[in-house]
Amino acid sequence: MKKLKRSILYWILLSPIVVLTLFPFAVMFITAIKPATEMLSPTWWPDQPAFANFITMFGETNFGQALLNSLIVAVSTTVITILIAIPGGYALSRYRFGARSAFRQFLLISQMLSPIVLVIGLFRLIVWLGLIDNLAGLVFVYIGFNVAFAVWMLQSYFSTIPKDLEEAAWIEGASPWRTLVSVFLPLAVPAMVVTAIFTFIASWNEFILALTMLRSANGYTLPLQIFNLVSRYTVEWNFVMAAAFAATIPVAIVFAWLQRYLMRGLALGAVK
Repeated sequence: MKKLKRSILYWILLSPIVVLTLFPFAVMFITAIKPATEMLSPTWWPDQPAFANFITMFGETNFGQALLNSLIVAVSTTVITILIAIPGGYALSRYRFGARSAFRQFLLISQMLSPIVLVIGLFRLIVWLGLIDNLAGLVFVYIGFNVAFAVWMLQSYFSTIPKDLEEAAWIEGASPWRTLVSVFLPLAVPAMVVTAIFTFIASWNEFILALTMLRSANGYTLPLQIFNLVSRYTVEWNFVMAAAFAATIPVAIVFAWLQRYLMRGLALGAVK
């Protein structure tokens, strides 16, 4: 009985946060299912919910191609960034070399630069590489922005893993590669998952660089495709909200699937 009362009390205390968090999604969903005739009506719930708006939006706005493009860009960026960041983070955590501390500070400072500051230079670089209006070029730029953050995140966590475990494996006859794969990396899974989640979300939601690098509608990612629904003279808010709501679903699935690693990764670094 005490446990039930305590749970009810906690939910009452948490209810304002839950309401504030879910309110934008509720408005987004309700607007998405409003028919065009009720779009300007000051009512919360439509008289005739039009769930078909999602199907119409999917068929008429090239949403499927944009969803595929975003998945290709976000997944490719995440996988390649993590593969580059793991050896970088391991080297920073385990080896001592000149200007190591300065390099760590450089990684941190690089995260303070906004993409808009570098967009002209990046655009000229992508044009020189012949990758303008190409998803590979966008992936290349996203990796450049995310790899410093990923290395910083991973090296901080790698430093919390005792080196004694690796030395014990070496004494038992394991090679450095076998020790890395069988002993070290399994212990670092929470940190790698947390870093992958942040990289995926950053690539999924990025807008400015995609707007600069992509030209044709078939190459648009989801943020660009949703922005393209807002025309100069008319805005079909039901389709815009339906597309925005549908764009949040993959990120929600990733969070729900990996949340146990997310909590472990965030907590373990704090109790070193």
